Amino acid sequence: MKRLVLPLFLLTVATVGAPSAASAQQTTTKTTSSTSSTAVSVERDLRSFSDWVNDKVDKAQAGARRNWPKLMSDFDRQSQRLDRATDSLSAQGKREYSAQKSRYQEWAAEQQRLDSQARQPETAQDTQKRLLNEDVNIASARATELPDLYLRLLETTRDQRRQWSQADWSAASVVLERLNARYDKVRDQLTVEDRLRVRSLQAEFRTLEKARAAKDLINESK
Repeated sequence: MKRLVLPLFLLTVATVGAPSAASAQQTTTKTTSSTSSTAVSVERDLRSFSDWVNDKVDKAQAGARRNWPKLMSDFDRQSQRLDRATDSLSAQGKREYSAQKSRYQEWAAEQQRLDSQARQPETAQDTQKRLLNEDVNIASARATELPDLYLRLLETTRDQRRQWSQADWSAASVVLERLNARYDKVRDQLTVEDRLRVRSLQAEFRTLEKARAAKDLINESK
């Protein structure tokens, strides 16, 4: 009987030890799977961020400042999420993120510079006079004067847009915003026909502006 005791004891130890090894293996597998899942998620965030930057920068939108608070909010939200997870990016992913982040920041600084330049009192007033062919205080313009002022802006835009730089478009957009601000205050004094005319002219300016942005994108890709 004594000869049977030792084998039984060894069998018991082997049986008890087996689940521990399996458990450790499962834990390692789960950890590896979790790490892999995090890396995939961060890489997906990077793709979304890169697509977003490409969309904003490549289109070189002249009207970007109209949505500036939202653009900055979107940039901060995406970049902060990626900043917290850069350790999960591959070496190539880290380089891409750094390049795209710098690219957007340079573009944003240039857009702000153009906007600031266009809004300088002397520059803005001189540009407004040139675009409207008249020295007028838009803030106090009569409601009945607005359709003609919009038309003057559009006529100048149609004639000169092919020679305009990004700064010219930015300045023209400032003039349009001034007209829009005045229109919002006095449009109730206009006839339905005049309101439709103004909306048509507003839409035409934005169409020409977008066409210029698309042309810039095509030229940059050549």
